[in-house]
Amino acid sequence: MRFALLILIVTTVTAHAAPPAEPWPTEGWAQSTLERLGIDSAAVAGLNADIESGKYPLVDSLFVARCGRAGFDRHYQHDYGKIFDKEAHKQGPLNAHLTGPYNYFDPNWHPYYHGTQAHSMQSVSKTVTSVTIGVAMQRGDFKAGFDTPVMHWFDRSKVAHVDERKLRMTLRDVLTMTAGLDWNEDLPYDDPNNTCSVMEAGSDWVKYVIDRPMAHDPGKVFAYSSGATMLLAHIFKKETGQDIDAYARTHLFGPLGIRDFYWKHSPKGDVDTEGGLYLRTEDLAKIGYLYLHRGQWAGQQIVPEEWVRDSVTPHVTVDKTQQYGYQWWLLPYGNGKLAYAGRGIGGQTLLVYPEEQLIVVTTAWHILTESWLERDITDRLLPGLKPVDCSALVH
Repeated sequence: MRFALLILIVTTVTAHAAPPAEPWPTEGWAQSTLERLGIDSAAVAGLNADIESGKYPLVDSLFVARCGRAGFDRHYQHDYGKIFDKEAHKQGPLNAHLTGPYNYFDPNWHPYYHGTQAHSMQSVSKTVTSVTIGVAMQRGDFKAGFDTPVMHWFDRSKVAHVDERKLRMTLRDVLTMTAGLDWNEDLPYDDPNNTCSVMEAGSDWVKYVIDRPMAHDPGKVFAYSSGATMLLAHIFKKETGQDIDAYARTHLFGPLGIRDFYWKHSPKGDVDTEGGLYLRTEDLAKIGYLYLHRGQWAGQQIVPEEWVRDSVTPHVTVDKTQQYGYQWWLLPYGNGKLAYAGRGIGGQTLLVYPEEQLIVVTTAWHILTESWLERDITDRLLPGLKPVDCSALVH
């Protein structure tokens, strides 16, 4: 009778158990097929064929996941030492130094970090910087509010061009690329007049940025600025007492199982929050998965849900095709939907389509050419997506 009662209890609990939960890719992504994930395999095959043929130049990886499962994960090999050998030995805006971390043609540093699978993220580093600030807020280590003036973290007597507008520049303005500083990053990065390239050729990047004169009232005009994000390296350390890379190692990358990474520093030693991070493709996808789950990871709130929501809410309109949040690009698509993305020069892209539970990551190193792979991903993959019940999938 006891045995029969035990069977009855087990059967009852099993019958009322919740459906299988989505897997957490802490130790690696669960694998599935494109068809099972409701993704058009022909569309992915077409993208893959175009990458292999060179239609999209120098793409290094393409990763597609849905419902927490990887449906496509492909890496493409290129001999960058040979491809950029001429450029590597001729000084210019992308290689003010003939070797080292800020020669973008040095094969020991770009696009992979010293032969590992950790790939240069370039400006996707900005997005991860924003995520890390959110982590510090969740833990109570970053207490300042969005309306805190940037000059709160600087000695005014040591800053040039301090005027009424610079005094009104806030943390929110820096996060949304509306700082108002005189900055021109709309030029190609191999143009010597690109302000970012001038900054990277110097030694004290943070001082170069904060000393820039104001061109606009803060909070009014979107002007993409790697310099603004470099200020976040200084602000984070002043606010928390820790460098942002060390903090991310422990409190962001650790819980997500991200172990293979590197974060460059400026010549003066500041963490290169504007473009110095290296991650593996599948680990960058984890950042998207974290935000897809409103900052939760395996039952733990890593980033405040409010911070996630605000980060991917439009705060400023860039143009007809894109908006901007807190270091996230926001891309309207379909019928009133909004994707969010991290982007970096050379083809680094993290794309998150929340309503479809879809994550796409690309890495590449076409730093001297343009590629439309990001736009074509939306145009080619989304029309063939089928509805899928993520909770009904099993390993």
